[in-house]
This record gives sequence, C-alpha cells and structure tokens, in this order.
Amino acid sequence: MLQQYCASLTEYKRLKTREVKIGNLLLGNGHPIRIQTMTTTDTMDTAATVAQSIRCIEAGAELVRITAPSKNEAENLLNIKKELRARGYDTPLIADIHFTPNAAEIAARIVEKVRVNPGNYVDKKKFDFIDYTDDEYAAEVIRIRERFSPLVRICKEHGTAMRIGTNHGSLSDRIMSRYGDTPIGMVESAMEFLRIARDENYHQIILSMKSSNPLVMVQAYRLLVQQMDEEFGECYPLHLGVTEAGDGEDGRIKSAIGIGTLLEDGIGDTIRVSLTEDPEFEIPVCKDIVNRYTHRTGHAPIAVFPDAIVAGNTTRLSLPYNPFAYSRRNSLQVYNIGAHSVPVVVADYSKENTLDYKSLEPVGYTYNEDTDKWKLSDSATDFVYTANKIFDFALPGTLQVICNYNTWQNVTDKTKYYPLIPQQAYEATTLAMDQMHFVTVDANNVQTGVVDKIKFYKNAVLVVYTTNTHAMASIRRFLAELMKSGVKCPVILQVESGENTVDEQLIHFATDAGGLLLDGFGDGIWLVNGNSHMQNTQVSGRTYLEVKNNTQFLNNTAFYILQATRTRISKTEYISCPSCGRTLFDLQETTAKIRSATHHLKGVKIAIMGCIVNGPGEMADADFGYVGSGPGKITLYKGKDVMKRNVPSEIAVDELINLLKENEAWIEKV
Repeated sequence: MLQQYCASLTEYKRLKTREVKIGNLLLGNGHPIRIQTMTTTDTMDTAATVAQSIRCIEAGAELVRITAPSKNEAENLLNIKKELRARGYDTPLIADIHFTPNAAEIAARIVEKVRVNPGNYVDKKKFDFIDYTDDEYAAEVIRIRERFSPLVRICKEHGTAMRIGTNHGSLSDRIMSRYGDTPIGMVESAMEFLRIARDENYHQIILSMKSSNPLVMVQAYRLLVQQMDEEFGECYPLHLGVTEAGDGEDGRIKSAIGIGTLLEDGIGDTIRVSLTEDPEFEIPVCKDIVNRYTHRTGHAPIAVFPDAIVAGNTTRLSLPYNPFAYSRRNSLQVYNIGAHSVPVVVADYSKENTLDYKSLEPVGYTYNEDTDKWKLSDSATDFVYTANKIFDFALPGTLQVICNYNTWQNVTDKTKYYPLIPQQAYEATTLAMDQMHFVTVDANNVQTGVVDKIKFYKNAVLVVYTTNTHAMASIRRFLAELMKSGVKCPVILQVESGENTVDEQLIHFATDAGGLLLDGFGDGIWLVNGNSHMQNTQVSGRTYLEVKNNTQFLNNTAFYILQATRTRISKTEYISCPSCGRTLFDLQETTAKIRSATHHLKGVKIAIMGCIVNGPGEMADADFGYVGSGPGKITLYKGKDVMKRNVPSEIAVDELINLLKENEAWIEKV
C-alpha cells in the first residue's frame, strides 16, 4: 500500500507503475519522464502535419499526438506515419479521439497509441441531470462495455497502447448526475474504462486527469492513484497536463503548478504543457519541468521538528489535513496576514540601491507629484523588505515595510516598519507582547525553542524557507508538524531560485510555492532570485517573457501564482486551449485580441476555446465563453448557457464585449 497517494511524502521516489510499450518507447516503471505535444495542423493536410511533427520531434518531443475527429482523419494517419518513417523519424504517434469510436478503431490499427476520452467516447454531455436508479446506471456501464471492448481487443491484437484521458470539462451527464462536477467523478469516469480493459487482460494503458484548474487536477490524480492502489494493488502510468493553460507567463505558471506539484511527489510518467502557442514551443517548457527531477534522488533527509517539540516517526509523515479536498490551514490574524485574509505578497528590496518614489513603481505604486497622491495597481505589493534601509518619504497607506531587527530599533514610525529576526537570534530577542514581527525559519533546520517561543506571541509571522533540495516536501513537512503542534501563527512562503532563465525561474517558483498553496499552506508569498545571469525566453522568434525589471518580474510572478491557485484574484483569468487540428479559428491571434480588450476586468474568467470538443465543458468553470462552432463561426456563452450562436468571427470579439456589458461585467478602461 502507498503512503496516502504516493510512495513517500518526505523522500523523492517515483511512483511504481506498470511498464507500457509505445512503439519502441518504454514508459512507466521508472523509465525517464517522457515529453510530448500535439499538432495544431489540419490532419487532412499531410504535408503540414508531417512538417510540424518533425519540428516538434527535433525540439525534443518523444511522442506526437494528432487529432482524428472522424474516419477520414483516422485513415489519413497512415499517410502521415508513412511519410515520417520515410524521412527517418520513428517517434510514436498518438491518435486523439473524442466522439467517434469508429475512428478510434481505424487509428488503433495504424498508430502506436490512441487516446480516448471516457466523457464523450460513448456518453454524451448536454448538461442534463438524469436521476439514475442503480439498475439503470449499471445498464449504462454495460452499454459502455459493449461499445468500448472492440477497441480494447483491436489495441491488444495490434500492440497499440491507449490513454484513457479524463477531462474535467467533458465529464458525461451520467457521471455528473451521480458524482457531480468533482475530482472523484473524474476518477470514476476513467476507472470504468480501465476495469473493462483489465477484464480483457489488456494492460498497455496510460491514464490522465486533466483540468484547467490546477487544484482540481492535482486532487483528481491523487485520488486516481489511491483508487488504483486500493482496487488493483498496482498503478498504471500517468500522463500529466493542465488543459487550456493559456500562453506566456500564465500558461507556464499554471502548468508548472499542476504538473510540478505531482512530480514533486514522484507522480507522473509523461507530461504535456498545453500552451496557446505553436506546439514546438511547448517542448522547452516540458524539458525545464522534467529537468528539475533528473538529479532529485539522493537528496539530504528532510528534517523534522526538534524532539522537544514534536516526537514522531522521522521517515513517514502523517498528514493532518485532507490532501484530496482543499482546506486552508487555520491561522491567526496578524494585521492583514492570516485567518481569512487573502495571501499577501512581499517584494524583496534588499538589493535595491535607491529607495525613492520611482523605485516603488515596479511593485504597483505610482506617485503623482502634482496631486501628492499614490495610484495603486491591482498587483500592488503588500510589504517590501528593505534589509538595513528605510524610506525617507511618506509611504502609501496600504504599503508596509519589513526590515532587519537592528534597523527597526532605530526607526521612528513603528506603525509602518516591522522587524525581521532570524531564528538563530529569536530566543535572545526581547519584544513587546503585542509587537508584530517576522521570524525566518529554515524548515530543514528548525532551532530548538523557536516554535515554543512563537506560541506565546499573538503577532508573530513565520517566514519559512528551506535549504533542502527537495524543497516543497521539506516545507510541507514543517508546516504539517506545525499544525500538529497547535501553532497557528501566519506563514509566509519564501522561495528562492538561482535558475538562469525566465522559464526555469517561473517553473521553480510556481512549483515550490504553488504546490504548498494548493494544500492550503501559506498566508503570503515572498520570491527571491539571483538574477545576474537571467536570460529572456525566445518564443516564435521574439522575446516573449521579457524582464525589464527584476523586482517587477518577481512581484508579477507572485500574483500570477496566487491567481493560478485561486487563492487571490487580481486580474482577468483566461482559460485558453492550446489549439489542435480541430480548431476553427486563429486561436493565438484571437486570444491576444480578447486579452487586449478585456485584461482590465479583474476577477472575470473568460474561456477561449477552439472547438466544441472540450469547449462547453472546460468553460463551465468560466464566467463567459468564446467557442468555435464552425468555420468562421463563434458561439458565445455565459457560464454553461448559450447566449449568441454562430456569430461571424469578424465581429465576435465585439459581441463578446457587448455580452459582458449586458451582464454588468464590463467596466471602462481608466
């Protein structure tokens, strides 16, 4: 039996899974984490699909998925495969199937792997609630068996692998009616198909639990692992991905949070980063994510609390919270930190040489000298850490300062400045009982007495970091033991990255901080980097994630992470699919156009979906949806409801804005 949902919560170990052969590629059972992507070309355009597949393969894709929405596309996979093999490329191909079992049965005889979606392979999704009796429900499962078994037998005969890929947005009405729009519903949707395959003694199976919400995705995978372990005593390989992640920083951060959180616990055998960009540009991001775990094994043991504080097993962690359902850690309210307040952001100004009005602009504060007033952005930081420096002017009312203890002692305005004390000096430091203060703690080396002392202060805030390579698990262990010991002081997560590129730093920050936030840990976030060698990321021949100001980069990244984990909403959220051969309009251009028109609508969630396969389902989590319904035609949604059907694409963005206005979701740009 596994430890909760993985091999270990305190030591990096890959989850033991069955070995699956896909062409000449071995997946699972400890083999390297494989990287894959999906073409965006029309599958009937053999030349274009071959050319794009080659670009992806040469970028590093170990598997290439191609959509096959009908029999014609499925049959044309043979031409694509022949051309690729003739050019010397033997990378396994995957047929992506949704509504057409006939297409799957054709493709399974041609390519090395087929992907089926249990939500729409046999079932339908019309957002209808059906009150099944147990007998009626069992009869539906028998119907699925009758329709799905032929594909299983074909795959078994031809040595074809299969992915049973559940999508949160395309759960069938049958599953939704019984389990609701839940992670357990996602798991049961896949398990029904997996049981049928096992009954046929077919085991060349990979599974996935994808969602555009990283929290739902992570919970579903954890539940799936637990369910397979309990029911079968073994686990099948897992394909990880966040659907409709978007583009730019948003897409990278959201993907890293979902995928990275699972990889931290050794879960995952292959990954795909779904960006609204050309597929070959997904590959470097995949590589950056996977590279984090190349040398993770053999890390130093994760330390536990000193024995004087908590006695317990040093190798096995018993979680004091439910990892399958979100609940934020219960903490005290200290000023605007903790309890029910949204997580705060701390901007690190310790390396800034000059503290003037202009220096605060990168973190959201702009001073108007004529009016003597400050203008705040939606991503205005809450605290700045200045180390041994102070500001010589009046600060905006919402901004507070953290400085080193010795500097704080000489500050006149102690309503704006608060001391930061390293744990080594904390026991010897004298403070008034009601004085708000911050204490830095290395989760991998907690000093005896620090936690005992902090229990007596109602206005203490812990700033937690770790020197352990297995960082997320190290901090998680410390915070779990903190919960067990009854310490309720707020906690700010401090994550430091020394990576060289923007992408690598985004992935590092998003994984280590985002994974903890998904488990309910963290009342604030404080990002630090060594940026002297940081490079820009090249996408489509241009600088895509340009860093003009490192302080601004860190501040924006912190807010992006909070947004992606849905712990603090500070801007418009876009659920944007990565495009594929089914897409009915220029997704990248349209996404950019919609972003430009609506980016100021704080808190509004807009889905931009290329077609109806996952569109209506995935955008059920959004407030408004823009979905391709035919060549040059767009259908606009409010939630799950169609509001405007078959709108010409030339005027669809304007019609979306009108829909926002009609529903009082629009505000004019300032």
